Amino acid sequence: MSPKASEPQAGKAGRPAAEMTRDERRKAALKANMARRKAQARARAEGAGTQDAGGDGGPDREDG
Repeated sequence: MSPKASEPQAGKAGRPAAEMTRDERRKAALKANMARRKAQARARAEGAGTQDAGGDGGPDREDG
């Protein structure tokens, strides 16, 4: 167990979020978003032949 387990961690470097620069936080967020979108695309591709995925069949948009 880490001696500073109560501090928030971000990125693979294991640095506390307070010590990360704005650019490092931005890059980490972009990487996490891309991984999430890739996983969503894989899930859609696996279920492309079924109607169980739900939704209205329109484009998936999460902005707004």
